[in-house]
Amino acid sequence: MSRFTGSSWKVSRRLGYSISESGKETARRPYAPGQHGQKRKKMSEYGTQLQEKQRVRFTYGVNERQFRKTFNEAKKLPGKQGANFLFLLESRIDNLVYRAGFARTRQQARQLVNHGHIILDGKKASIPSIRVKPGQIIGIKDTSKSLVVIKDALAAVVSRQEYIAYDENKLEATYVRLPERSEILPEIKENLIVELYNK
Repeated sequence: MSRFTGSSWKVSRRLGYSISESGKETARRPYAPGQHGQKRKKMSEYGTQLQEKQRVRFTYGVNERQFRKTFNEAKKLPGKQGANFLFLLESRIDNLVYRAGFARTRQQARQLVNHGHIILDGKKASIPSIRVKPGQIIGIKDTSKSLVVIKDALAAVVSRQEYIAYDENKLEATYVRLPERSEILPEIKENLIVELYNK
């Protein structure tokens, strides 16, 4: 499965949006990279929709095929398609490992899952795209609890989202419920993505 291995900071600057949600990438140089990065270009309607799609796609680190597949799955759910789409992406195990504080970035979280350090309801989960259901518990394999990257990530946690309940003694995180729209990616206008794909 192909994945993006380039500079996430350049992508953030090009999209005008912090894909790590930290704001660090665009703080010093809030313009696109390259020689003509500071020249403003008027964007077409299609360009605006495409940019919004790329913001979400790079934030969650999924390829185009996975992105489109998840979007089509959101169509079948009751409620607003755009919000349901974000909830499905948010429910990926690599994202929830990041949200729980076991990793500093989603890329690091994906690597922890790929390498078999993460367990879901007591069983090893090594596929980053596994969709976690509310009530399921994400933990760290006993032999991996001493990993420096995990310890450093947990030490750096300031706060967690309310839809994640964390047990410090067991080093486990419970996905309590689906997030509310206001709790994730507040700057994203998902209706632009819906318009793009429904043309």
